[in-house]
Amino acid sequence: MSCIAIDGNSLTLDDVIEIARNNVKVKLTDEAVKKARKSRAVVDEFVEKEEVIYGITTGFGELSNVYISKDKTEDLQKNLIFSHSCAVGECFEEDISRAVMLLRANALAKGVSGIRLKTLNTLIEMLNKGVHPVIPQQGSLGASGDLAPLSHMVLVMLNEGEAIYKGKRMPGKEAMEKAGIEPVKLKAKEGLALINGTQIMTAVGALTVYDAINLIKLAEISSALTLEALNGITDAFDERVHKVRPHKHQISCAKNLLRLTEGSEYTTRQGEVRVQDAYTLRCLPQIHGASKDAIEYVEEKVEIEINSTTDNPLIFDEDKEVISGGNFHGQPMALPFDFLGMAIAELANVSERRIERLVNPNLSDLPPFLVGDVGVNSGFMITQYSAASLVSENKVLAHPASVDSIPSSANKEDHVSMGTTAARQTREILNNTKHVLAIELMAAAQAIDLRDESKQLGKGSEITYRSVREVIDELCEDRIMNLDINKSVSLIEENVIVDAVEEEIGELH
Repeated sequence: MSCIAIDGNSLTLDDVIEIARNNVKVKLTDEAVKKARKSRAVVDEFVEKEEVIYGITTGFGELSNVYISKDKTEDLQKNLIFSHSCAVGECFEEDISRAVMLLRANALAKGVSGIRLKTLNTLIEMLNKGVHPVIPQQGSLGASGDLAPLSHMVLVMLNEGEAIYKGKRMPGKEAMEKAGIEPVKLKAKEGLALINGTQIMTAVGALTVYDAINLIKLAEISSALTLEALNGITDAFDERVHKVRPHKHQISCAKNLLRLTEGSEYTTRQGEVRVQDAYTLRCLPQIHGASKDAIEYVEEKVEIEINSTTDNPLIFDEDKEVISGGNFHGQPMALPFDFLGMAIAELANVSERRIERLVNPNLSDLPPFLVGDVGVNSGFMITQYSAASLVSENKVLAHPASVDSIPSSANKEDHVSMGTTAARQTREILNNTKHVLAIELMAAAQAIDLRDESKQLGKGSEITYRSVREVIDELCEDRIMNLDINKSVSLIEENVIVDAVEEEIGELH
């Protein structure tokens, strides 16, 4: 894929990933170019006539009752960006910065924002040439959009701020010069068009939901390996059980578990070793399936938002009308991102309980903490502590940000979404959950090593076990476990196990 054409209407989540992480180039469609020119012509006409229109010939927020004369509209836009560039904290990774620029460009390509084509093309050129604005993560209320962090993106367009270019952090002016990009001088409405929107929260959430889709596949794979290590009962995954409670992904999860464990000599039938398994094994389709349903719902909402215009006011060129509305409000994203955080946190919750069943001799017939010469060796004892710590942290992070609101702009903006906080928290939850699942993979592989080696693992579990053992040796005596955990996390982040398993048994649904 050499280039993706954007028009404000047809961007997909896969497109976002290709551009944000694989540096695929972007261009405008011919129709987007026409629409941008038409909406800009309306803005220019209103400015020339000195009509009173919010954000074009007025101040912002509570200052919307202050008229701005034609000769000061450029100062108004520049001052808007400078004054609003007050985000703080750690900066977003480059893939998120790229996603932010892409989503903002796609929103502007819809042709209702009144931005000049030259300005829009500058943003696209930065994306294509790898000039990535340094954007601090904190400071957005999620309405009016992501004003503060998006302003840091625009600073670089003005030869201000900071950017990452070819792996180096430098002043924005230097990055633009090295890339051969001419800076812009904002005209009427343009500053507002660039920062009044939900692209920060949506960029973070889009990458997170994409990663969650792959992570839940890994969660099913790791749980299948644990199921075998604990001689789990497969009757609970019988299709008949799930057809009488026909939630889509409860059914798909049960099917996946049977496919992953197909041919296993470690799994059992009810009554062979025990009558029932604990919930963290027996209820896997119900637990994981619910999270999969939630992730699918959020993916649907993200697909809508990445093809939406979320600034204010909006320019409708056919009627030559400008309408002030509230598309910048992040509530349609805040609620789904909170939901996503809870769904991912549950994957860690249940994984940590499976880890406990593996390491606790009171809950299985495996050696204490999965190691020989116990006492001298602590084995996997403290890995469970780490997993429990991460799970506990997730419970704090999963508190919904969207239930909070605080008034701003002299109470003109009296309800805000906190959607960016929701997206950021959810990304942290995802990172914590990766580490918990990484520990489970290690513990389950270790438990298999302590079982009868002559037995056959299931089709998917055999590939999982081999993938882990290619980078992490069996634990025969205590060693620095952090190093092993990092290796296991890399297997997850690079999608090594999911890709290998799906190549063997087909796509996990």
